[in-house]
Amino acid sequence: MALNKLSVDDINVKGKRVLVRCDFNVPLKEGKITDDTRITAALPTINKLLKDGGKVILCSHLGKVKNGPNEGESLAPVAERLSEKLGKKVNFVSDYNVTGDAATAAVNAMAEGDVVLLQNTRFRGEEETKNGEKFSKELAGLADYYVCDAFGSSHRAHASVEGVTKFITAKGGKNAVGYLMQKEIDFLGNAVENPVRPFVAILGGAKVADKLNVINNLLEKCDTLIIGGGMAYTFLKAKGYEIGTSLVDDEKIDYCKEMMDKAAKLNKKLLLPIDTTVAAAFPDPIDAKIDTEVYDSDKLPADKMGLDIGPKTMELFKNEVKNAKTVVWNGPMGVFENPVLAKGTLEVAKALADTDATTIIGGGDSAAAVNQMGFADKMSHISTGGGASLEFLEGKALPGVVAADDK
Repeated sequence: MALNKLSVDDINVKGKRVLVRCDFNVPLKEGKITDDTRITAALPTINKLLKDGGKVILCSHLGKVKNGPNEGESLAPVAERLSEKLGKKVNFVSDYNVTGDAATAAVNAMAEGDVVLLQNTRFRGEEETKNGEKFSKELAGLADYYVCDAFGSSHRAHASVEGVTKFITAKGGKNAVGYLMQKEIDFLGNAVENPVRPFVAILGGAKVADKLNVINNLLEKCDTLIIGGGMAYTFLKAKGYEIGTSLVDDEKIDYCKEMMDKAAKLNKKLLLPIDTTVAAAFPDPIDAKIDTEVYDSDKLPADKMGLDIGPKTMELFKNEVKNAKTVVWNGPMGVFENPVLAKGTLEVAKALADTDATTIIGGGDSAAAVNQMGFADKMSHISTGGGASLEFLEGKALPGVVAADDK
């Protein structure tokens, strides 16, 4: 995977129109933004381009847009919040066509240091389809250069992520990555391709199926692979243990056996829970009070459900992290949304916060858990992309990364 990409520090944008693909897919409640982390994360790249005299045209998707364009998924609230954060007016083009006459007119009227925000790219159906050529070409028609700073969308070959780059290249422009993308490439890419050892990978979450290729790829790269969360029970069943009513993927039992054999052949440590926190059933609602007991993992009662790792496992996993130099973590150790069942995830987060290792949190639920538990500032890097970071950890080439020009 070529990771040496042209960045915003390598291009001269003075007087140039720069199209920046951001990740402004923020949560909205009744038209109001409830968390603006993603907007804040985009500021360094935007400010750099403005400072260098660029004319900055921003685009992003928001939501899934299942039933066509609608005001509920318009980027208007983003334009408002972004104006506040930049301390200057962001000219929002509300046209549902995204790249129509209104966008062209707004871009033509720009002076150096101006900011235009286009409407939700998914309002154009071609954004997500194989027939995105026309939309890609129209997006490129608005700009001289293109910057991708939306790692969370970089695993999708969409018009505003990958398609546009071909047309920018055709007109003699450059395609670079922003600071957010650069950070993801540096941390996630290098952690997997060139880690400082010992390299410990921690995988959790519900399903083995979601992480098949990640397990396979990381076993070849890491020194120790730790498996917790719901996916651990399929491994425990593959070892012949009783797992009660715990979550299991019976179709993946042979795969788990293969992975345990692979770890042994490669002389890698594969650590599974040695004890388990169980309850009579899954909590309903998820944060409801719940009575729990702890059993050794090979002695789970047939009528109980495993919902978190136990205290002995917490110590085992923490000790492994202590000696690491690089740690990648993706997926919680239990039902972390419940205070009683969050202990395993909390202890792992604490262990990562206390280590001198480079600690990388691979987006999704692990990022949510680390933020929720107040450890975010203690981690070296928290990935902004759930699906994208998983695919990166699988060793896949991401379209949005590949499409950027090499240095």
